[in-house]
Amino acid sequence: MRLPVFSILSLVLTLMMQPAKAQSHKAWTQLLGKYVQENSDGINRVDYARLKESDLDRRKLRTYIEEIAQSEIFNNGTSEQSFAAWANLYNALTIELVVKNYPVDSIRDIGGNFISRGPWNRDIVEVDGSSLSLNDIEHKILRKKWNDPRVHYAVNCASIGCPNLQKAAWEAETLDIELDRAAAEFINHPRGVEVLPDGRLKLSSIYRWFKEDFGDSQVGSVMHLMKFASPSLASNLSAETMVKSYQYDWSLNDIKK
Repeated sequence: MRLPVFSILSLVLTLMMQPAKAQSHKAWTQLLGKYVQENSDGINRVDYARLKESDLDRRKLRTYIEEIAQSEIFNNGTSEQSFAAWANLYNALTIELVVKNYPVDSIRDIGGNFISRGPWNRDIVEVDGSSLSLNDIEHKILRKKWNDPRVHYAVNCASIGCPNLQKAAWEAETLDIELDRAAAEFINHPRGVEVLPDGRLKLSSIYRWFKEDFGDSQVGSVMHLMKFASPSLASNLSAETMVKSYQYDWSLNDIKK
């Protein structure tokens, strides 16, 4: 039986309006659970050496990157699905990049040029016909599209000074809760915020490099910190709290053998 033309058009329109099938991040979560180690000092570290030795898991990582890069989730998914996919893609690409060049002391030792160190400006993945670098994903997509300071707790640059790479992938269903948790985890750690004896603060350089994302002022940064500060830290913060210095450790966040 031949369907009427209007029925065919209706069916096509209905299919086009269907939301994109949720991208599975199961493989990425399995890899993170296997190779990311939580430590008593509050800094998660990655067993790059062991991952480099596993042909199977390196292929698994490459397959995950290819599948997510080719998925429709970036254009047709919900805001939460798209954010999770971009952040997971960034982190997976970073891990793969380090593994390919391991051993290194810092991600800044990979690539770069006479202007800047590191691999962040190198085109590294193709999504929807466009070649993208890690900087493209972080600054031109995540920061620009979502305008959410918690982007900085979602992406990991493979360094000790960076907010932790989590032991599970970002998922749309729990994204907001997990981003808040990651923000609190970093802010309440000394590499994020340290109260000095004189009452002033030593902050992660993230709050200086991306000041515009945190209210574009020291006061704005402190107000952001207060949202996620523990009671003990919050008691040392107010709108008048001054920042004395900034810090960042570019050492690789690997597990030393």
